[in-house]
Amino acid sequence: MAIVLKRVESSKDTDAFILFPHKLYTGNTPWVAPLNHERKKFLSPETNPFFDHAEAQYFLALSNEGKVLGRIAAIVDHDHNRFHKENTGFFGMFECIDNLEVSTLLLNAARQWCENRKMDRIQGPLNLSTNHECGLLVENFDDPPVLGMPYNPPYYSNLFLHWGLKKLKDLISFDLRITQVPEYLDRAVSLIRKRNRFSIRCLQMDRFDEELDLIWEIYNSAWETNWGFVPMSHREFVYAAQDMKRVVDPRLCYIADVNGEPAGFSLTLSDINQALKPMKGKLFPFGWLKFILGKREINRSRVITLGVKKKYQRLGIDAFFYHATYKQLIEMNIHRVDMSWVLEDNQAIIGPIEKIGGVPYKRHRIYERSFSH
Repeated sequence: MAIVLKRVESSKDTDAFILFPHKLYTGNTPWVAPLNHERKKFLSPETNPFFDHAEAQYFLALSNEGKVLGRIAAIVDHDHNRFHKENTGFFGMFECIDNLEVSTLLLNAARQWCENRKMDRIQGPLNLSTNHECGLLVENFDDPPVLGMPYNPPYYSNLFLHWGLKKLKDLISFDLRITQVPEYLDRAVSLIRKRNRFSIRCLQMDRFDEELDLIWEIYNSAWETNWGFVPMSHREFVYAAQDMKRVVDPRLCYIADVNGEPAGFSLTLSDINQALKPMKGKLFPFGWLKFILGKREINRSRVITLGVKKKYQRLGIDAFFYHATYKQLIEMNIHRVDMSWVLEDNQAIIGPIEKIGGVPYKRHRIYERSFSH
């Protein structure tokens, strides 16, 4: 099969890049199409502030007849490299037919592009950084993906291994079935409350911009020592939050305060992927109607993030977050929760999740290949 590599340069190319997964995931697959107009904004340097400190090139693999066979993004995040003092390139947005020739062409293109920018290794998949969707699904291809977590066919891992990529880090998703608040958590929160060392409240939507500033400061502080972390600029954080604002339920977003200082926050969102799936990436002509009807059937939530500044991590704030979220989900009649993602070696988080009943049920993998071989 003759294959042609094409740089994405025109609006038509971008549309082909965005729409290719729709053709790849035909039939009854768990994949959920993102909204096409949202993808176009996200991938554009003109609208996504990620590109204030990063650059990317998108590639398509085409047949002689012009049929799209695969796609990939090559990425250099200068903030990542400054923060970690390294020269790492990334690849992401990878989608491909089950064909080694096609995948090799795409991965070679990403490597060459990164090497041309003096990178000495490549990691991925990241769409487009660890602050976005990341990792290749390697376990449990039957459960539908939750909001913000990628899905891919099982054969992708073989394509990666054949090209020479090796495992770098696994990201674990936990499944939590909600019935009643664990007694030990009730007892723990009761004791912590008597110490009166901090306060916790819900997000105030009428002060959203001010609240966002507090959460941004907590985020960049609480996660700064985590593997793969890259600080988010204020513009990036606001950009990401504006999309979440449409679906956030303030009853499931908590901010902790210690003597007037923001100390931690927790965010749980309804799994709107359940409502997005019938829309097939389209808002019109009936997409919004399908979304509104689908929202009524949502029966799962995702704990997207839960973090506490290091100096306050021994106060029990995380236990309070778990307790408040547990109680609220029961009140909302939500009985299944996805908690993702968690680094495979982060026992400080894995331990408490397993203690409240979380069970590992999915695994996403980040790969790496050095350019020295």
